[in-house]
Amino acid sequence: MKQTILARRYAKALFAVGKEQDNYEEYNQALQGLAKLYVSKPEVADALTNPLYPLDIREKVMAGMIKSMGVDKVMGNFLNLLIQKKRVVILPEIAEGFQAMVDEEKNISHGNVISAFELSAELQENVQKTLEKLTGKKVKLTTSVDPSIIGGIIAKVGDLVLDGSIKTQLAGLKDSIKGRE
Repeated sequence: MKQTILARRYAKALFAVGKEQDNYEEYNQALQGLAKLYVSKPEVADALTNPLYPLDIREKVMAGMIKSMGVDKVMGNFLNLLIQKKRVVILPEIAEGFQAMVDEEKNISHGNVISAFELSAELQENVQKTLEKLTGKKVKLTTSVDPSIIGGIIAKVGDLVLDGSIKTQLAGLKDSIKGRE
């Protein structure tokens, strides 16, 4: 079960401290790296969360990770707090929330473009520039291919959805023809 509200609170607290000390980007790198390790290596997740291991053993594992990452004292204390409060399980969600706050601070939005065929680099750049003009933010795009849209593209950035697919246009035409009957 996702504990998004709790994860957001932890991320917000760490972000506030990081912003105050002007090193939230370093905190973000450490969190993203640790979350990636936590998700990709089940043995790391087990060593940090398994209740069969005593708390002091889990704290030693985290201390070793903190030392190898070379993070500052505040970040180290934060990670130790997660161990002590048995909240390491929400580490990936904390990292995700922290990344969203960093992106907001840097005025960056994430967008997704779905097309019927693979977009060329030039076309992808043009779409990105257009979306940046529309949103007023820097946009990081991910692209995917869905042949079922027949042609055109569907662009999503935050709440903004621009659907220029032929599939949607044909569905609209079909509805308008049905409406005339």
